[in-house]
Amino acid sequence: MAERKRKIVNDPVYGFITIDHPLIFALISHPYYQRLRRIHQMALAHMVYPGAMHTRFHHSLGAYHLMSCALSELKGKGVEITDEEEIAAKMAILLHDIGHGPYSHALENGIIEGVSHEKISQWLMEELNKEMNGALSLTIEIFNGRYHKTFLHQLVSSQLDVDRMDYLNRDSFFTGVSEGVIGYDRIIKMLTVQRNELMVEEKGIYSIEKFIVARRLMYWQVYLHKTVLSAENMLVKILKRAKELALKGVSLYASPALEYFLYHTITAANFEQEPACLQQFCLLDDYDILSAIKVWANHTDPVLSLLCKWLTNRHLFKCLLSNEAFDTSAITLLKTQVQERYGISGHDLDYFVFTGTASLSAYNINNERINILFKDGTVKDISSIDNALVSHTLAIPVKKFYICHPKI
Repeated sequence: MAERKRKIVNDPVYGFITIDHPLIFALISHPYYQRLRRIHQMALAHMVYPGAMHTRFHHSLGAYHLMSCALSELKGKGVEITDEEEIAAKMAILLHDIGHGPYSHALENGIIEGVSHEKISQWLMEELNKEMNGALSLTIEIFNGRYHKTFLHQLVSSQLDVDRMDYLNRDSFFTGVSEGVIGYDRIIKMLTVQRNELMVEEKGIYSIEKFIVARRLMYWQVYLHKTVLSAENMLVKILKRAKELALKGVSLYASPALEYFLYHTITAANFEQEPACLQQFCLLDDYDILSAIKVWANHTDPVLSLLCKWLTNRHLFKCLLSNEAFDTSAITLLKTQVQERYGISGHDLDYFVFTGTASLSAYNINNERINILFKDGTVKDISSIDNALVSHTLAIPVKKFYICHPKI
């Protein structure tokens, strides 16, 4: 038996988080997991909310803490959870973000197209499982929703999972946006299980409504804030331009890991067939991207250098939001103005004037529903309860169109 280690981590959101199992300690100590210290949770949101400098490491440890609280609460209510299932569920939540790269969504749209962070998480879990002699087999079953105790998967991934509970709470803490604060402790106290499904006791209805409202407010006020959209889209364009130049053979400064992804066309097949691809991915973090952008600001390519200078100095694109798509005449006029002002023409203008969409469904009635268990034993989806706030407004998806361009 391995020596039983007990560590406590002082977290600014929850206080002390306890790590008290050798398998969990081994997982957190692994280089794949430690890499999350070097990846910001909220990408470039700190350009709008300067406090948003916390990392994916912070977030996954916070989600692990909430998972520990939820499992303890359920066991206290007589739900049968074995020690093996408890450890496996805790490791599943620790690993839920393991496949995120630096500025994950920008990376997926810029230099690693068609390969999602969810898929990379799967590959990394399988790698870790080999290294740990099969210790993650049950974890992988729970993570993928294949285990018969469905509620364990729902705690990891659903519309009421501990991942969402932590990031709403943590992101509101670090941004200072109080609209995101949720009663996570009350929600956890109200959790219950019936027929192996996760449910919420009737007393918890209002806390769940507040949780869904908080998510909607945080998306439009923080995650999809127009200036955050502008900065992250500029990063996407920088990575796309760098990739375009690299594939033409243009010399670019890059760390060995970043160079690998810039100078190769990367698909899912590369990750599956070339072990080096996954290894190189695990060497990538925010610092590779940031240091490259600082150097590229002086590159001879005018498009790349201008975008990098502007992003580094927070000279961000103007971003306009609309409920309707922008017509082509507005886009053409902006491109003409940018061409006159900055001397950029042709295909290069697409890097400076572009449109996109941002959408959110605060509560998706077609997804894993949030079920409320009433005292009389009946079960209802939160959106079908009489007078519930969710049924009237929050189940309707909201889509906004945006256009980004330099200040003219």
